[in-house]
Amino acid sequence: MKLIFAGTPEFAARALAALMGSGHQVALVLTQPDRPSGRGMKTSASPVKRLAQESHVPVTQPATLKDTETQQLLRAVGADVMVVAAYGLILPPAVLDIPRLGAINIHASLLPRWRGAAPIPRALLAGDPETGISIIKLDAGLDTGPVLLRHAIAIEDEDDAGSLHDRLAELGAKLVVQVLDRLEEGRLEPTPQPAQGATYAPKLDKNEARIDWARPAVEIWRKIRAFNPFPGALARLGGEDIKIWRAQLAKADGSPGEILEVGDRGILVACGRGSVRILELQRAGARRLAAGEFLRGQRLNPGERFAD
Repeated sequence: MKLIFAGTPEFAARALAALMGSGHQVALVLTQPDRPSGRGMKTSASPVKRLAQESHVPVTQPATLKDTETQQLLRAVGADVMVVAAYGLILPPAVLDIPRLGAINIHASLLPRWRGAAPIPRALLAGDPETGISIIKLDAGLDTGPVLLRHAIAIEDEDDAGSLHDRLAELGAKLVVQVLDRLEEGRLEPTPQPAQGATYAPKLDKNEARIDWARPAVEIWRKIRAFNPFPGALARLGGEDIKIWRAQLAKADGSPGEILEVGDRGILVACGRGSVRILELQRAGARRLAAGEFLRGQRLNPGERFAD
């Protein structure tokens, strides 16, 4: 089938690569306009744009899909399906109606749970035992369309938002090809999402990154995982912000924020209930370090404490 693909970050690039390796034709790629990024704030192309250009697939970067000129461009493709993955722009009804079979979306949750922009970290923050990929047919709502195919995976204790992103990106790339194959064969029936169980996954706010050591250890552990790799869970130590990247649950007790133990095994910190052992952390302007290496550059003693 002839496809229009709309996506921007690495999650979407994995799907685009799979589609270009399938028997389907990617005739046009839509991606967000180039934007400044990184420490130097240099303007850079999205992962999707770079992949499309390397593969000599036409790319367009409209600021909106509501204008007549862009919609005429999409109609001229004569696409059977539009595939959307983490695109970042709202598709108006007029655009959804352009492809012969409509538009489908790769969403990184088990819909209707975690509709919205940040389903991966929200699942981790909530302590969900599983997540997955839902391929849906897009409608005018926010991730409300009927489900064409979905697959669940367990969330492991070792998972953080980065590792879960990578696992789900690979799964989404695999499933979207299956969906297109079945659509082409006419053997796929959309299933309406249930009315119960819908939750919303708003973007992470940096204000959420601050650790409250009075909270139970399990909540702090989930936050550290959910905010890795962005933006990093924050705590105060010795009057400066420290990003905490990896930790383990532990059972020791103490006053919230109190450092109970230091060594190559990590930095054991008491929480409101239980404790966490910090395994990797980072001072502002420095690189991420394993706890043992961090301690060789900054002396810490039991009894000192992290602040909120």
